[in-house]
Amino acid sequence: MAAAAEDASFLALSPGARDPGSARRRPRGARHRKKGWKCWAGPEARLGREIGDFLEDVALQQRVAGGLIAEQPDEGLFFVDTGNAEKDRKLNKGREKPLHIDLVLRPDSKVPAPKNILAYQVPNGRKERRRRQFWERLEQRGVLPRAERLLRARLQAGAPPREKPLEKGRLDPSRDFYDIWADDNPLERALVGQDSWFLQETKKQRVKRPPRLLKKPSQVPAVEVIAPGGSYNPTFEDHQALLLRAHEVEVRKKREEDKVERQLSFPPAAEAPTAETVFREQCEGLLEESGSEEEEEEEEAGGAADPEDPPKAAAPPRRLGKKTEQQRRKEKEARALELQRRREKAARCRRQELFRLRALGRQLRRWEAELLRRRRAREAKRKALEGRPRRLGRLKYEDPSLEVQLSDELAESLRTLKPEGSLLHDRFKSLQKRSLIEPRERAKFKRKYRLKYVEKRAFREVTL
Repeated sequence: MAAAAEDASFLALSPGARDPGSARRRPRGARHRKKGWKCWAGPEARLGREIGDFLEDVALQQRVAGGLIAEQPDEGLFFVDTGNAEKDRKLNKGREKPLHIDLVLRPDSKVPAPKNILAYQVPNGRKERRRRQFWERLEQRGVLPRAERLLRARLQAGAPPREKPLEKGRLDPSRDFYDIWADDNPLERALVGQDSWFLQETKKQRVKRPPRLLKKPSQVPAVEVIAPGGSYNPTFEDHQALLLRAHEVEVRKKREEDKVERQLSFPPAAEAPTAETVFREQCEGLLEESGSEEEEEEEEAGGAADPEDPPKAAAPPRRLGKKTEQQRRKEKEARALELQRRREKAARCRRQELFRLRALGRQLRRWEAELLRRRRAREAKRKALEGRPRRLGRLKYEDPSLEVQLSDELAESLRTLKPEGSLLHDRFKSLQKRSLIEPRERAKFKRKYRLKYVEKRAFREVTL
């Protein structure tokens, strides 16, 4: 009856049972993968889980014990601890119990790492092996390489073998420091005595450093010392001097702002231009020019009608015709006399210059002193401009605001001292002052397109 009941339940002959053939078949994964084992119901799923747990247990034992624990001997798994070191060594067959710190420092996995095949590969290994075998065969016949023959000849002659001194590495703390740009640095010793053209073509010669790199763009120190009044505990005089300097800076800024406001502001109602003043400005210079022209015309008319003025001499008529021989001779004699007179005057002046040597010496010394004064003025101006930052961009360098504390803000101790300014901002301004970077300003956001406002339909329906 039990078998019949089981068969009835298996064949779904009960009234409320479903036909197994009409049920939809579940998709099943691959059986050869662990991922597909759980898709199989019944004993197959249990078998898959058991196999997975077994494999994980085996892997854990291999990592911890280096193999299966069931195959390990008792001596490899346990230690006998009786409290006596000699007795424990005998019972444990000479093995000592490892310390806890040693157990902690042991690697988690006892499975050896896979062998790195690339570490055993040698470039051109087959070629080098054949070459070594070739020289071994020649050595059996008595033929040696040239380096070996020279070494044996040197040993037979009694000379000690030349050994290359060991060079200290870059990380050796006992290595001496040297300047790579100096002429006697160790990097240049191997290139001494070689041809410059060979070194240049083989890219072994050091690049010649341009002289402009040896000169700093500014003589301003990298770290400037602040004024004595900005120290932690300044004296009264130094602090007042710093306050006066900060006051002058603020007054100068205020004057510049007032000047801009005065230029851009409208004049008051009392000084506002009227129609009359505007007309005068427009007619400025027109009335005077017209009056001067009328006076000139009257003077010309009066001068032409005045009979008392003497008549002007008429210009002699231009003589036409060829010059005579007598005229030519007189002109030639006149030119000769003029040339002789000029020569005599030049000779007389040269003789007179002898008596002006002292005056010429004084004049020459004054001229040299003036040149020296101008040269010194140019050098002083150049030195004064060296400390100022150069114009590297479209913006000018502006000095940062002075970091000053008022008298009531001075701290009584270093614990209560409040920091002033920013170290990052100070270094940024120092780079600009030394002409290492150009003065910059924060980039401003500029929208490329016009902002468009859209009223959503839901909001429009609510407002209506």
